[in-house]
Amino acid sequence: MTPLQQQVIALAGLFQAMEAVDQIAQTGRCNEAVMETAIKSLFVDNPETAISVYGELADLRPGLQLLQRLLSETNTNNKQYSYVRYALAIIQLERKLAKTPEMLKTISDRLEHTQNQVKHFGILHENVFSGIASIYTDTISTFSLRVHIAGHEQQLKITQNADKIRSLLLSGIRSAILWRQLKGHRWQFIFKRKAIIKECEQLLSHISSQVH
Repeated sequence: MTPLQQQVIALAGLFQAMEAVDQIAQTGRCNEAVMETAIKSLFVDNPETAISVYGELADLRPGLQLLQRLLSETNTNNKQYSYVRYALAIIQLERKLAKTPEMLKTISDRLEHTQNQVKHFGILHENVFSGIASIYTDTISTFSLRVHIAGHEQQLKITQNADKIRSLLLSGIRSAILWRQLKGHRWQFIFKRKAIIKECEQLLSHISSQVH
């Protein structure tokens, strides 16, 4: 895979998770496969390739489709989409986190503990979401910059939904770390937009060829 393809995969992982955040905030639910892909990414250390963080390339189909659609639109202000705002905020938060090695170690240590819960309860158990959410609350949420979630108040008041949202936000941080490690920069959204769209198309085509 080319460096840009790997960057696109990391971005797809980020935007896919942020769309799930928006769906839970609005409706209280999201695709379980998307949620599983996001949570599993938190427990992948020293991946050989970008895709090994998420599993199979097909697991990122929704994120690749979303990224392609967002960057292809010309007459719409993408910032009207909540998940775009969330993704950009997560990228900013990751930059702050990168300058705080003690917090990075805390997150790593606590995720290692949470992995035991995964083995005991399963990846999508509410105890796992609760554990991951508490990691986010105790670390990322302490920054002055916050991700302000827009949604239906009745959904956001439900503890399980709040835990899932925070878990997805932490998975977004994971994708943002990967993107930065792969030399991703925000200016690429402007200057490499067409190239990113092309890579999305090629990766989606590869997924389709595997299915057929």
